[in-house]
Amino acid sequence: MNPILLDIPERIEGERIYLRSCKPGDGPMVFEAVSASIEELKPWMPWANGIQSEERTEANIRESYADFILRKDLRLHIMRKADDAFLGSTGLHRIDWDALKFEIGYWVDSRHAKNGYVTEAVNLLTRFAFDELNANRIEIRADTENKASRRIPENTGFTLEGILRHDSYNSTGSILTSTCVYAKIR
Repeated sequence: MNPILLDIPERIEGERIYLRSCKPGDGPMVFEAVSASIEELKPWMPWANGIQSEERTEANIRESYADFILRKDLRLHIMRKADDAFLGSTGLHRIDWDALKFEIGYWVDSRHAKNGYVTEAVNLLTRFAFDELNANRIEIRADTENKASRRIPENTGFTLEGILRHDSYNSTGSILTSTCVYAKIR
């Protein structure tokens, strides 16, 4: 089946949050969250080390929206139901539609960290991928040194399958790092 024909909802409901596709016009709210969280993001996210601007963020959102429509990458915003506040970003990335394999990525606005929002988002997205997309495999990858990011798969029932030693450079491109590979399979 051609994945572009898949009906993927614009919104996935959870208890306290909902996940929705990013849309043109979301740049200002995402830029504000990135700006508030930049020091926490820089060690782990290569994009956070680049020049940040509202215009670049909006352009990135529009590229992600196009990828969502084409089913190349499914970037989703984490939104709080009570007040529609933007909490962070997640999504299904590095998609292999033949093997039905997906990787979940995430980051959270530091002002909303340690409230269980990312854990709820990962649980929602995992259920959606297995139940609606018939996923065979879902991965979460995290730098071995990123303890906060590693807690998410550990607390949501993912299995640590291994550590890829010195498999990539850190977010600034200066030091080789190792990556934990967590997975759930059907």
